[in-house]
Amino acid sequence: MEVSESSPIGEPIYLKKSFSVGVLYFLWVVAPSLLATTTLFAVARAYGQRFHEPYLILEVIVLALCIIIMQPVRQLAGQLTSRKTSLAFEIAVRWLLLLFLLLLIGYVTKLTEDYSRLVLGTWALVTPILIILATVALQRSLRVLTLDVANIRKVVFAGFNETSLSLAERIRRNPELCMSVAGFFDDRSAERLSMPAGTSLRGGLKDIADCIQKENIGVIFVALPIRHLQRVMDLLDDLRDTTASIYYVPDLFMVDLIQSRTGDILGIPVVAMCETPFHGQRGMSKRILDVTVSTASLIALSPLLLVIGLLVKVTSPGPTVFRQRRYGLDGEQITVYKFRTMTVTEDGPVIRQATADDDRTTLIGKFLRRYSLDELPQLINVLQGRMSLVGPRPHAVAHNEMYRKLIKGYMVRHKVLPGITGLAQVNGLRGETRTLEQMEARVHYDLEYLRHWSIMLDLKIIAKTALMILRDKKAY
Repeated sequence: MEVSESSPIGEPIYLKKSFSVGVLYFLWVVAPSLLATTTLFAVARAYGQRFHEPYLILEVIVLALCIIIMQPVRQLAGQLTSRKTSLAFEIAVRWLLLLFLLLLIGYVTKLTEDYSRLVLGTWALVTPILIILATVALQRSLRVLTLDVANIRKVVFAGFNETSLSLAERIRRNPELCMSVAGFFDDRSAERLSMPAGTSLRGGLKDIADCIQKENIGVIFVALPIRHLQRVMDLLDDLRDTTASIYYVPDLFMVDLIQSRTGDILGIPVVAMCETPFHGQRGMSKRILDVTVSTASLIALSPLLLVIGLLVKVTSPGPTVFRQRRYGLDGEQITVYKFRTMTVTEDGPVIRQATADDDRTTLIGKFLRRYSLDELPQLINVLQGRMSLVGPRPHAVAHNEMYRKLIKGYMVRHKVLPGITGLAQVNGLRGETRTLEQMEARVHYDLEYLRHWSIMLDLKIIAKTALMILRDKKAY
């Protein structure tokens, strides 16, 4: 089994506002460099100094030092849980280090005589104050977005012991982790466990799967001793039909894992056993790519969208845009948009897949389906945050309910937003799935996507999709 690099598992997962968080965090990263260079220019001009070559050289040196020294060292979760005084102290220390290096460079190069001491002194005092104020403001804004109720995931613990109790307490004290403790499950009684007041025992281990379905539990921490490996394996098997994220506390490397990585949550070591790839900043980068590309595509393709909509409307009766219920992130139902290509708009308990020479397909529908033009309205789904450009293709609700009972691990593909295209589609598994084996192969590629996701993989899939559309024979 291949385990990915160590990373902080306590990083919040931004499911609703990743783009906004990404923009604010980018400002957090660039703020020191931006403020240091602009303040130097403003102070020099305020004192009547000509911003000539020596100051331009200093600007370049300051920019380079800020990029090296003033960047956040902790992941976003650590930044959000830091106290304002700690952030201010950290910035002040780094700024002093930057000033020391500037003086050292000036001493070695003998360039100090080219600068006004009044300008440099004022700049050295004003800039860290501005950086601290900007950082605190950005931290506060990020906390507001992070603590949005839509981001909170309910957490339960499989097994009660000192480690799981300690982790639960730390989660309760740190809302920036976007988790809410919903209770413990253990096969021992509450009296035998000597559970403290205010701690809830929800039932035995066999009750977890039912609780997840009823209460929309997002995260399970398995805190069973390593000697109870078979119980862990049995529990994992019971949970394969859920979309909950699964972590082991403290360590396990003996099963096939999805996005496995070692790390800690506020000092408690954990291992992700089944998790979305889009935790923390990875989710931000994914969302920024989605919003940027889908916005640009909708603007560029707007004339084509209008023409297609008009042709669909005038060539056959029925709505221009076909809406169908699909399963989205965490198995929640979403509405997916497509240009209508058939004479029917099926969305019931039984849905017949499109086939070659399907008599339900309209004349314009055949052309749209051949070149995947009917999928273009899903760019709106991407902007809404219901879908992504790349991910497992969403199946109709009726098909999901059938295949989740037949394919082990089927629901794990819903750990991420569904995509307009995906790894399965660029590997020849587009269109109708006539056999169970074909659907199993599609699910296999979907899970491989979850295991090995990267921005570069998304870009490769998008490029392959564009090339494949022109020669794909399975599009009908």
